[in-house]
Amino acid sequence: MATGGGRTVRQGQAPKRAAILAAAKELFVRTGVERTSMDAVAALAGVSKRTVYDYYGDKRGLLLGVVEDAGERALATLRELVDEHLDPAHIREPDDLERALTELAAALGRSLLLSSDYLAAVRLINENEALLPELEDHPLDEAHAQVLAERVGHFVRVGLLDADDPGLAAAHFHALTALRVLNEPPRRRTEAAHVRQIMTDGARAFVRAYGVHGPAE
Repeated sequence: MATGGGRTVRQGQAPKRAAILAAAKELFVRTGVERTSMDAVAALAGVSKRTVYDYYGDKRGLLLGVVEDAGERALATLRELVDEHLDPAHIREPDDLERALTELAAALGRSLLLSSDYLAAVRLINENEALLPELEDHPLDEAHAQVLAERVGHFVRVGLLDADDPGLAAAHFHALTALRVLNEPPRRRTEAAHVRQIMTDGARAFVRAYGVHGPAE
């Protein structure tokens, strides 16, 4: 397994790595990256400071590791939810697709946007963007985009969506749902009913923009 800094971690060290990332995330959110020492991370993780440095090189590398780990977890959740809610075998008509996209949006709101882990990662990125140039055009961004774009492409091919560019359509779905939630004031982003409303309204707006009305041929 490789960390963000390219340092290889043996498989047997995965629990230790997870402990370091969990400790770093907690301290970075609680006290800020600048005020968090590597000694504090090591103490909370129950490892030596040398181990933290061996795994991540420096504090910036550790911050990148925290953010990338959150991104990988979010990607796994996104893939799981897309597979669950946008299963082509169960979506044959426009009404099926609208219902499935609305349910997907609601599930994304519950599983990601209301997740303290996800919100912590978003906060760390927003507060420390200048420290993380690697996040620009990061492979995880492309992977996230491709998950929904591939499924949108399928529904375009079977005549349930009308989109010249499935990737752009998927980006619009994201903008109408998750990005709208993330642009809300912090207090509103923690209100489950408010998040659900934004997500489902966005999914319906997406269907109005890209949906093919009437039975598919």
